[in-house]
Amino acid sequence: MSKKLALTLLCFITYFAFGFQNPKSSKWVISKNCSLKVAGSTNINKFNCDITNYYKPDTLNIYQSSGNHPVKISGKMELEISQFDCHNPVMTADLRKTLKAKTYPTLTINFVSLDRYPNFKNANGELKGKVNIALAGVNKAFDVNYRYNKTAADAIALVGTQRVNFSDFKIIPPRKLGGMIETNDELDIQFVLQLKIIN
Repeated sequence: MSKKLALTLLCFITYFAFGFQNPKSSKWVISKNCSLKVAGSTNINKFNCDITNYYKPDTLNIYQSSGNHPVKISGKMELEISQFDCHNPVMTADLRKTLKAKTYPTLTINFVSLDRYPNFKNANGELKGKVNIALAGVNKAFDVNYRYNKTAADAIALVGTQRVNFSDFKIIPPRKLGGMIETNDELDIQFVLQLKIIN
């Protein structure tokens, strides 16, 4: 095989191997009024705790590839455990203590990927994605279900939901009154990101 033919074949293979998967990047800037909500239950009632009005000027970097490849993301949402409010002083204190706020003061959601890039021609839609959640010194990967709503020409609200367990993070659910009140292991997490799209 001549050197010229070999070089042509190499260029051809490189084009098909990488050319069609050349990532396009964009930025999703976190805007104000983001939130995190946690819903759980005990053997006698339910509870809801939240962090509202979260805002740090963070940016999610989005890397798209052609075809049906997952969309890679780099960026995170970092929340202060001390900001959790369960709308009951005793319950709020119990949750912060259970989540080891003094030793591990933050809960971090690291965004990893989406199954596809949203079609913003539609006013709303559904997506699936992957995140890593770091809590109480443990980092664990989760699949997340997303809904998005277009709030402006260049902005969306991205709502992610996932059920997790205290035990996923090696946390023992709190108990009260000598064990008469027991908190169930499961927690439903919902986070809302207000995002401005910068291409």
